[in-house]
Amino acid sequence: MADKKNYYEIIGVPKDATPEQIKAAYRKLAMKYHPDRNQGDAAAAEKFKEINEANETHSDSQKRAAYDYELEHP
Repeated sequence: MADKKNYYEIIGVPKDATPEQIKAAYRKLAMKYHPDRNQGDAAAAEKFKEINEANETHSDSQKRAAYDYELEHP
């Protein structure tokens, strides 16, 4: 698990968060770190990529189930 990113921490939601909670947290962070709002900020651009990666996994129920399994069984 050391090399695997914790997408729940990245988005700032608990593991048992509902899809609606995940979506709301994602939107809030995406607005905050969006490249158009942070032009020239490489750290914000990297954070935005991580947020999108986490949302991509959590927004698909099959990907989320597979991710949760990997977290529990490293």
